[in-house]
Amino acid sequence: MAIACELVQVAPTLFFWQNYDPAVKADLFSTAFATPNGNLLVDPIPLHDSQLRPLSQRRSIAGIVVTNANHQRAATSYSDQFSAPIFALRDSFPDRKPSRFVEIESGTKICDDDLEVIAIEGAVAGEIALYQPANGGTLIMGDALINFEPHGFAFLPRKYCANEKKMRRSLRKLLLYQVERMFFAHGTPILAGASARLQQLVDTDL
Repeated sequence: MAIACELVQVAPTLFFWQNYDPAVKADLFSTAFATPNGNLLVDPIPLHDSQLRPLSQRRSIAGIVVTNANHQRAATSYSDQFSAPIFALRDSFPDRKPSRFVEIESGTKICDDDLEVIAIEGAVAGEIALYQPANGGTLIMGDALINFEPHGFAFLPRKYCANEKKMRRSLRKLLLYQVERMFFAHGTPILAGASARLQQLVDTDL
């Protein structure tokens, strides 16, 4: 997998990086954000050391979160590098678990209750979203929602879903959360008004 060369800071405690993966013919996005315990890396793809070093020196790497079975990416490598736990649902590592694997489930709170795990059924095995309530609310998605052309902000296409109807019903639970920003494993972040965008998308599914 090619190494991303640019870390983009969108808020004092929020970062993302991206790169094109020819193996899956798609852009892969990763997110990092600060918690009281240090930075969490979500679905990390390899990031050039010149960009990773300042991020890890500013705050220690408190852990890595994997949002589904398709997003193991560089998680094990970074877990070993920083001696950091990997948080994921059991189904995200259906075979051998990493040495620092920490099983989570819907409702689990990570890093002193700073981050809530929300399981999404019907998408990809092990699918979760992550919610941080600070500063208007931040939601980090796995595969269930995407934001790239030609689809735009949309549901995961049917051919990639275990059960599309079940996934869309499950995503409605996200409307219970106040969300200003939304980050994706596949797509450009939405940095304002994410709750309204989500409500509009879900309403088209009624």
